[in-house]
Amino acid sequence: MSSTLSFVLGTRPEIIKLSPVIRACQRRDVPFSLIHTGQHYSDELDSVFFEQLDLPTPAYNLGVGSSSHGEQTGRMIAEIESVLEEEQPEVVLVQGDTNSVLAGTIAATKMDGIGVGHVEAGLRSFDREMPEEVNRRLADHAADYLFPPTETSRDQLLTEDLPEEWITVTGNTIVDAVEQNVEIAHERSDVLAELGVDGRFGLLTAHRAENVDDRNRFVSLLDGVAEAAQEHELSVVYPIHPRAEKQVSEFGIDVPEEIQLVEPQDFLDFLVLEDRAEIVFTDSGGVQEETCILQTPCVTLRDNTERPETVEVGSNRIVGVQPDGIVEGVREMLAVEPDWENPFGDGKAGERILDALEYGRDQERPTETNL
Repeated sequence: MSSTLSFVLGTRPEIIKLSPVIRACQRRDVPFSLIHTGQHYSDELDSVFFEQLDLPTPAYNLGVGSSSHGEQTGRMIAEIESVLEEEQPEVVLVQGDTNSVLAGTIAATKMDGIGVGHVEAGLRSFDREMPEEVNRRLADHAADYLFPPTETSRDQLLTEDLPEEWITVTGNTIVDAVEQNVEIAHERSDVLAELGVDGRFGLLTAHRAENVDDRNRFVSLLDGVAEAAQEHELSVVYPIHPRAEKQVSEFGIDVPEEIQLVEPQDFLDFLVLEDRAEIVFTDSGGVQEETCILQTPCVTLRDNTERPETVEVGSNRIVGVQPDGIVEGVREMLAVEPDWENPFGDGKAGERILDALEYGRDQERPTETNL
């Protein structure tokens, strides 16, 4: 039996954020297939999440791995196209802004009779030097179904002249995922004891190319985190991404003693770390959302964000990578009472996405001749 839906995913955030939609398919007996691109080649960063989140093993694992953007995306397009020819789904679902999203979108839109749904549509950093910004923009303008998480992201799609009929505000599926797993995480995880974390601590994630591929920015970021930790007598746990670990070695960076490097963590362990941390330092968009939901103060080690809602409700500060900015941002966030409103929905985004796909829409997409 061919799938009604095919999910294209390849990284930790995609697996986590699509898990509520996959579970909704299981509850509703909607036939689906999972196409895992293997964009992350580290088992710690992706495959283990299927088991931990009690998701079926992907029927297809393309094993594309890491390479240049063009080579990686091109290989994925060809491999995904081959799978879609076999599966012939009605709709392909992609989530977020990775190369897997772009490849899945291009492969599906070039085939007759297959629609594309973009989960987490409408997010914008307005920084076109970020590969993710280009990916998310292209996916939105090629997709047939757009699922923005908030009214802010919906309004952005409308300003780009995308038809209202294609848009359904769903809330963010990360709320579903966090709510479904945070209690389980605390029951099952021994991560604090295993890492020897005792007392107050901060959590650091830094992996974006603009931060870790530039030695000066990376050193500045680490120094700023260390200075803030010293001021507030915090230790800092840094589950280091393979890309960042490679750059620490190649650049010969001496990581400050306040920062403890640890292996990448699985989803449940990472949830516990996020939930128990005094503050989180991050350059990840997903972590900005998760900390907002968990009522943990956050500072974002970037010059912009595609999650402005976190700043608006007061859970997050955009501080850049200069030490003075990081220290001041941490000072401000630790003075904030963590009682902000969660702007990302009520935990029913997965169901709303399936509702929208079930009902479809009447308007047809324009053809290339009448754009």
